[in-house]
Amino acid sequence: MFPSKLDTPVGYKFEREPAHSMTARKKHFETIYRNFNASISEKYDCGQFCAPLNNGDPVCCDVENAIPAASPPEWKVIKKRTNLWKKYKPDPDDKHAVAEVKDINETCVACVCKGAAKCERDNRLMACRSFPFFPYLTKEGEFIGLGYYWIFEDRCWVISNLQIVEHAFVKEFVDAYQMLIDVDEGEYEAFLEQSAQMRRIFSRRNEIIPIIDREGGYLKVLPKSGGKVEVADVNEFSKFGPFVSDKAYKKEVKRMEKIFAEID
Repeated sequence: MFPSKLDTPVGYKFEREPAHSMTARKKHFETIYRNFNASISEKYDCGQFCAPLNNGDPVCCDVENAIPAASPPEWKVIKKRTNLWKKYKPDPDDKHAVAEVKDINETCVACVCKGAAKCERDNRLMACRSFPFFPYLTKEGEFIGLGYYWIFEDRCWVISNLQIVEHAFVKEFVDAYQMLIDVDEGEYEAFLEQSAQMRRIFSRRNEIIPIIDREGGYLKVLPKSGGKVEVADVNEFSKFGPFVSDKAYKKEVKRMEKIFAEID
């Protein structure tokens, strides 16, 4: 187990319990599918902001931007529930995609759905339900909140607007991933490394890491600090790419509309 430390002062050093060799089973994903259904925001449909910049498709629903992956037990669960998903086979001439899928398939199943227009919300993969977030773990292995996949900073509107993420989503995200890392050492180690990589990259950028904490508040991980965590204000967090301002967004929408028109 990796116990919650919600009432522990920021900066407190945690002792991680000994590693276990358990793995998640189908029953764990069945529970997650029942209980992790909250939208990031009931007020905002985030896809309406990124889709105009991606030829009408939300970034997270476009395999050209993000290839969904399911662990073997999750894949078994989803295939019994629906025919929405199939294994993803990239264009053999796209060497980058071929290499990426090969890497994914070493431990998971790279897959693709029928597209946003045919989405079945109850049958979204865990990767879809949580995008663009992953569980951020400290150097000591403590799950303190939601980090984000920084590669999508210039494409995902949510990353530039973390204030819209609602408490219901945070709670269900935390409950789901706490269960997962409690029972699956491989998942725990993967997120531990993902978090470490984020610290390295943001230290090179000399930028704070924005974190939504387990209660829906905000934390920041200081760069070049060994992972020191402090309480943050959401206004400290950066905006990126076309989402830095309304003016920049409208300008980019017009630019992309012209490009897509020429392609069509």
